[in-house]
Amino acid sequence: MKKSMNKSRKKWNVSLAIGTVLILAVVIVCIVSFIYMPHDPIEMNTTLNFLRPGANESYILGTDNFGRDILSRIMMGSRTVLLVGVVSTAFGAVIGIILGGFAAMSKNIVSSIIMRFVDGMMAFPGILLAMMLVLVVGRGEKGSIVAIAMFIVPTFARLVYSMVLDTESMLFVKAAKSYGITKRRLFKKHYIPLMATRLITQFSSSIAHAIMVETSLSFLGLGIQAPNASWGLMLNESRKYFLTYPYLAVAPGIAIVFTVLGFNLFGDGLNELLENGKGGKR
Repeated sequence: MKKSMNKSRKKWNVSLAIGTVLILAVVIVCIVSFIYMPHDPIEMNTTLNFLRPGANESYILGTDNFGRDILSRIMMGSRTVLLVGVVSTAFGAVIGIILGGFAAMSKNIVSSIIMRFVDGMMAFPGILLAMMLVLVVGRGEKGSIVAIAMFIVPTFARLVYSMVLDTESMLFVKAAKSYGITKRRLFKKHYIPLMATRLITQFSSSIAHAIMVETSLSFLGLGIQAPNASWGLMLNESRKYFLTYPYLAVAPGIAIVFTVLGFNLFGDGLNELLENGKGGKR
């Protein structure tokens, strides 16, 4: 039994390690992009368009149809991925936690309306909801952040709502209520620490989802707009030339896969680590 548990922990520790390495790689690329980039990622040079990877020492990953350096655009795109992914998830998580906590602890007509609204938002496919919102809010980074944040809100609201209801019967909650603790203090001091493990895991997974939605919006022309760089936008621009110059889609495609995989593995590994830590304490 102990051997199987140790194997499980080892497996998830590997997931956490791989996820951490992949995330750190993206973060490092993002930080370096503010200090150094091989070329201007926006500057066009049609005399050097469609350079294949390795054909020129100055353009390691080659150039696109406008002669822009692909490596520099990948580096610039990492800023968009981290900014939109992290900020939109944080924004959506805060709103969702507040709404879910309020609805679970109030139990009145307002809380019922909130949860029915949340259920309605969850009924829409995520990308469709984000597309509708970005058309209302506007395209670009700000529009993407707001649209994706609203896409994230129902996930956290429903998660917090269900967890609060599940813990209401616990003795420490009943004891706290018997001492006349306010709902706000009860939620902040008792519920949040109790839900921390699930919230942290969900946050990491939601960043991965947010990145997928951002790249999808940019691919469809609703997210980051040219000449700015976004991995989804780079995939969209490579569609016309995929059969002739497939390398145009390889770099942004790999970047998206590795980043999303990194956040998913990190979330899964961290969740198992925290759960094992709780089990050890018990």
